Amino acid sequence: MIKAIIFDMDGVLVDSEPFHLEIENRQFSLNQISISEEEHQSYMGSTSVVMWNKIAERHKLPIAVEELIEQNRLESIKYFSALNEIPVMPGLVDLLKKLQAKNYPLAVASSSYPEIIELILERTSLKKYFQVIVSGQEAGKSKPEPDIFLLAAHKLQVKPEYCLVVEDSANGIKAANAAGMS
Repeated sequence: MIKAIIFDMDGVLVDSEPFHLEIENRQFSLNQISISEEEHQSYMGSTSVVMWNKIAERHKLPIAVEELIEQNRLESIKYFSALNEIPVMPGLVDLLKKLQAKNYPLAVASSSYPEIIELILERTSLKKYFQVIVSGQEAGKSKPEPDIFLLAAHKLQVKPEYCLVVEDSANGIKAANAAGMS
């Protein structure tokens, strides 16, 4: 029996994946890093910390990982702040209203930076639907580890087996399954 619903943000609540890919591709060019589309896609759903650590190790980068992560965080904030519109997924608001009317506790569990989650949820007026918001940084481990979903369930005060996760990335689906969630 489902008692709570946990949503990923990027690609589920908002159509922001193309924006993240553009920001990262710009950063790859800026730092003269050659990343295949396949490799880039393999990082979907992971935190930037995990992505940049893997890229630095795989490509033996001379740049400190912390510098790349901070560069990505600042570029993301600047990019999303400058957008005129952040597209909400079709039918999402109606769904959230129906779930709210049925008293389902709702959470967001996103690998994005906390500042980006806040900015997107505020600018799209989606924040009011969610009782709990968890970032990958707060959870401590990145998807495909289950920590982000387990933390969201804990904050919702619902056992993991009673949570439904709405996800779009392979890493996110693995994390939800590892958490024992549907």
